[in-house]
Amino acid sequence: MEKKKLDNGFPTIAPGIDDDEELNEKATKEEIARGDYTKVVTLSFDEVDPST
Repeated sequence: MEKKKLDNGFPTIAPGIDDDEELNEKATKEEIARGDYTKVVTLSFDEVDPST
């Protein structure tokens, strides 16, 4: 049976991974030295008073 690579341009994550815990974990110095890390940027929309 031939395995097919799914490449739709979107990042994938294994089912069952706790996103908050796993994705917010800091890279170790060894991982950074190997280049085995991903820069993560978090954007949030903070609407305190929508009427102004």
